[in-house]
Amino acid sequence: MAYKHGVGISEIPTSIVPPARTSAGLPVVFGTAPVNLARDPAPANKPILCYSYQEAVEAFGYSANWESYTLCEFIYSHFALFNVAPVVLVNVLDPTVHKAEVASEAVALTAKAGKLKELGIMLDTVVIKNEATPYVKDTDYTLAFDKDGYVVVSVVEGGGITGETVTATYTKLDPAAVVASDIIGGIDANTGAKEGLELINEVFPRYRLVPGQILAPGWSHDASVAAVMKAKASNINGHFRAISLEDVPTDTVKKYSDVAAWKNTNNYTSTYEAVCWPKVKLGEGHFHLSTQLAGVICQTDSENDDIPYVSPSNKNLQANGAILEDGTEVILGPEEAAYLNGQGIVTALNFIGGWKAWGNRTGCYPAVTDPKDAFIPIRRMFNWIGNTLTLTFWSKIDNPANRRLIDTVVDSANIWLNGLAARGFILGGRVEFLQDENPITDLMDGILRFHVYATPPSPAREIDFIIEYDPQYLAGLFAA
Repeated sequence: MAYKHGVGISEIPTSIVPPARTSAGLPVVFGTAPVNLARDPAPANKPILCYSYQEAVEAFGYSANWESYTLCEFIYSHFALFNVAPVVLVNVLDPTVHKAEVASEAVALTAKAGKLKELGIMLDTVVIKNEATPYVKDTDYTLAFDKDGYVVVSVVEGGGITGETVTATYTKLDPAAVVASDIIGGIDANTGAKEGLELINEVFPRYRLVPGQILAPGWSHDASVAAVMKAKASNINGHFRAISLEDVPTDTVKKYSDVAAWKNTNNYTSTYEAVCWPKVKLGEGHFHLSTQLAGVICQTDSENDDIPYVSPSNKNLQANGAILEDGTEVILGPEEAAYLNGQGIVTALNFIGGWKAWGNRTGCYPAVTDPKDAFIPIRRMFNWIGNTLTLTFWSKIDNPANRRLIDTVVDSANIWLNGLAARGFILGGRVEFLQDENPITDLMDGILRFHVYATPPSPAREIDFIIEYDPQYLAGLFAA
């Protein structure tokens, strides 16, 4: 030790650790996008964090053809209708794979301009020629997209095009070539690159945001896709949990009384999933209910300090009707909606106060009735509490397993839980370090277990008034 003479200063870590913040409802959405229309196209199979409609459109493009380009439905709903952010979007449509070649298309020129017939054209692949002789872009002609996404060919004055017809060759996106296995994805055996739903594990390492919801509107009605979605939701990066929002197909399941059987047959029965039926509409736009439910969840969370203790049920949808795939109107009364809710299905109800998301139950209900598994807000609160504790105490991993560490974890977590209880987010909570849960052999091996008790409030799904005729009030008739 060096010789010292005077006053010395040293520091020790603070004994109370403030909680880390998590994004309770962060949606991670998988689908297809018209990247040919994007200003700065995002690579296929890469999670992209977006905070605004403009940011999403610049990265993924936008088309009103939501059936072919499923991410556009979510972009419009989340940013334009619900005005919530952020969202992580993953486009699995790869322009190098999901494409089609058009070898020869005759283009009639009217007033020195003509329009190509197909959508999804990749502008840099277009060649305009006169039979076998190519013209020179920006010398003989220019190319641009119109507001509907079609390519317009404009003749340059003084250029080489003199006729009234030219021939175009090009490559276009082929969204019909995308199949369920592209959404499911996997890991490339040669490169190790992740694709599809495997990319959920890249969200936190890339952006330090914990996924809260997993969606694939237009795809989640496929049982193989839904199976992977709920599996990923239950174990993200080996440490985090989320929920998946999934749809029952409305082209084959057309009656509310058939939904439960389809749900059970196709195994949409996890505590980590919310199952939705039917679709909803707003004007000409047709939305998967999962898309709008994600907006309701994020909007509800934002009104409650990003703490997911409030149910999305009985909260406003941005809709003016419920429909099937073919646009047939679906009218549900409270009795039919309650039947669906009792089968673990979230639906849309127009009863009092306009169109509402209606249902508190996860997919595991009614087979499982444990509140932490069967109620959407309690399931999400358990996810959120677990995710927050993981983030908060990650820095303590590999510290000496001594009494100081135990006290720090217990005291910090209890202060945090007491704060949640004081604000009404939970009814109560505590953390204990119990001897019978920490055998000597585990402590020797560096394993510590803390028992967390927490009680989020259940949603008041039923309020009963008992009305009784009381004849004693008749005495008031004789009052002076």
